Amino acid sequence: MEKLRQHFSRIKIPQPSDAVYKDECMYSFDSPDSITGLYVCLNTFLGFGRKYVLDYSNKSGNCVFLHRTRTRREVPSEKEAEPDKKIARLAIGVEGGFNPDVGAKKYEYSTTLAVVILPDFEVITLPNDDLPQLVLESVLGVEKAEGALQQAAANCGGGSWDGEVRQISRHADSIQQLDNGVKVPPKGWQCSQCDLTDNLWMNLTDGAIHCGRRQLDGSGGNNHAVEHYDQTKYPLAVKLGTITADGKADVYSYAEDDMVIDPHLVKHLAHFGINVSVMEKTEKTMAELEIDFNQRVWEYSRLTESGQKLVPMFGPGYTGLRNLGNSCYVNSVMQVLLTVPPLAERYYISGPERLAAVEPKRIPQDFDAQMAKLAIGLLSGEYSKAPADYDPSSAAEVDIDELQPGIAPGFFRSVVGSQHPEFSTKKQQDAMEYLEHVLKLMERSSLKAGLPDPGHCFRFGVEDKFVCSASGCVRYVERSDLYLPLPVPLEAATNKLQVQEYNQRKLDAEKLGNRFTEDAVRSSIPYEACISKMVAPEVLTAYSSAAKASVPMTKTTRITTCPDYLFIQLVKFDVTETWEPVKLDVSVRMPDTLHLSVLRSAGRPEGEKTLPDDSADQPTPAAAPVIDEAVVKQLCDMGFPVEACKKAVHFTGNCGADAAMNWIMEHMNDPDFSLPLVTSTQSTGDSFTASAEGLMMLESMGFTEPQARLALRETQNNLERAADWLFSHQPELEQLVARHEQGAAAAAALPTHAHMPNFTDGSSKYELVAFISHMGTSIHVGHYVCHIKKDGQWTIFNDNKVSKSVDPPIDLGYLYLYKRAAS
Repeated sequence: MEKLRQHFSRIKIPQPSDAVYKDECMYSFDSPDSITGLYVCLNTFLGFGRKYVLDYSNKSGNCVFLHRTRTRREVPSEKEAEPDKKIARLAIGVEGGFNPDVGAKKYEYSTTLAVVILPDFEVITLPNDDLPQLVLESVLGVEKAEGALQQAAANCGGGSWDGEVRQISRHADSIQQLDNGVKVPPKGWQCSQCDLTDNLWMNLTDGAIHCGRRQLDGSGGNNHAVEHYDQTKYPLAVKLGTITADGKADVYSYAEDDMVIDPHLVKHLAHFGINVSVMEKTEKTMAELEIDFNQRVWEYSRLTESGQKLVPMFGPGYTGLRNLGNSCYVNSVMQVLLTVPPLAERYYISGPERLAAVEPKRIPQDFDAQMAKLAIGLLSGEYSKAPADYDPSSAAEVDIDELQPGIAPGFFRSVVGSQHPEFSTKKQQDAMEYLEHVLKLMERSSLKAGLPDPGHCFRFGVEDKFVCSASGCVRYVERSDLYLPLPVPLEAATNKLQVQEYNQRKLDAEKLGNRFTEDAVRSSIPYEACISKMVAPEVLTAYSSAAKASVPMTKTTRITTCPDYLFIQLVKFDVTETWEPVKLDVSVRMPDTLHLSVLRSAGRPEGEKTLPDDSADQPTPAAAPVIDEAVVKQLCDMGFPVEACKKAVHFTGNCGADAAMNWIMEHMNDPDFSLPLVTSTQSTGDSFTASAEGLMMLESMGFTEPQARLALRETQNNLERAADWLFSHQPELEQLVARHEQGAAAAAALPTHAHMPNFTDGSSKYELVAFISHMGTSIHVGHYVCHIKKDGQWTIFNDNKVSKSVDPPIDLGYLYLYKRAAS
């Protein structure tokens, strides 16, 4: 006790405002579950593994720690697991939904506490009535406090997901039902505009009955219900075949573009003569249809190789990541990224020194520190060790979750998500968007630290060539990109007849109420057709400074450099005829060896005439952009933000809804997508004054004063938007500044490519080294897994489960990573 009294003055009791790191080491993924437990400082409440605690104590002078160790005991199951139990809810981790832990063992946990005094690791076991009251209260405060890791998880969401949770429609209380004499019978319905008798929706305003939407594959209805809404703007409709005797049914709000709850549904149905007490459910709800699709068409077994006997992998580079609640997109992206040598060098090889350079209490909020911590956790092998009694040749079934618990990237997910409104939620997200976001943060962090960007190995030059049909003049637009979006032409499918026959058999079975159990037959698209689609000229309408009018132009896209590592995205997400986003269920067998010479720019031919600079044609300061409000309204009715719709119409030269819609689909991920339109008449006046604070912040990030000033001008002094503008316009910053300060002639006088960054470049031959697959009907539902090729062998990473791949589903991938092949 004498040593404890020597440090008595440094012991504190945690206050409600204190973050208590009692669940994970600041520098590693050691926890109370680790063999050596976790040491929590009773002064700062920071947690440390045995490897780090002594060094921290010597540097900080804090010597008294609460040592937490946790053990578990298997709880005998009262009832055998039911792996074949019917799925009844479109949910994960809730009663009746998809259970990720079905058949998993259950445990109860007990925590052992002790006070430890450093540097000699003197142990005082607890409970101990002889301890001073201050020490007891400090220990009790730590145990009662919610851990910082749990707080981070709560901020990002986590745990279960329920796809059937719906909101009450804002139209439910105010809907005006017409007294038009319409009375609807309890059965025998038919679409009022065609002969369809299923998938029928009754509008709750006028009682009109119409069929549902048509899907891309031709199945579904004929769009008559949504067309009726377009004509009348009556917002709510009920799916007739789903009405039950207790007054429940599917209700869709066209105005809110979502399934909703109508708390007055019984009354609203009675208005048209429907007595719910005699109704009988005859069709599947939208949730039930989604569940069926998930179980049959997600190809869960194919993508996760669950039907194979998978051999677990252990050691450096074979550590899994726990799913923290819809975090599979995070897990898949980071597993793939950290196999790339420049990133492994920065965050794994140099990771310890990067962690040591950060003050311990700042590590949970520091992007670079969390990248280093994650890389060390995944690549060191420290958290992927086979148990001593594990026999890989044994035929006995093994509990993969017990063998490979994986590590939980809670703080990493929190720090990355804190800088993005979508990634800070528990919703499923698009892996490609997350990849771009991480690389953007990496670029910013590197620029601020004055270090090379390790993500530079993915960046390449792109050249868009526009040819005016009226004059033959051309314009080249140079930019950079981090991935190659490869279109998927459905019309090029080699098995159209088989797909049509499959869809017809499925439709016939559903009409008869039979369960359809056939394996999915999906459109098979040759990879060569995707490449041909990309290299083919695209015809669009745009303003020509030569013709001084909007004319048809052909646009071709080529790459000007070949990066060391190339991400390819198969563009599997499309829109229906009613502009609903859907995922294409297709198979594209990407090649193991890729040749991109056909996409390589051949340079600019001599003798081409360039389009005149159009600065003289721009509106004068007094002029305002003319925007077709009818097109804006049409786009807004589809659910897009009004400011984005104005931009779409403005930047496509008022060329109609189709051109504007294409612009929207191409720019939906822009950081300023929903922000107000800023035109040259608003942003280039002499009266503009850049924010002094904004200039200072942007210059501290490595940008020049003219660059920072221009960015603030273009974004109306919005610092966050200005930073995004600078990063997204890096390739042409020098030219943009020259154009702004000295005019178009000075910008044109810059040497060709002078404003473009130095890209890695070399052979256009690549080898496939990893791919990420997605299961689900859209980017916002489903599951991601990744496959990575290590030492010539494919390995599947399915959250915490890491196994040798038997049948990698290369044809069903979404994102592919290629490495430049050796000469």
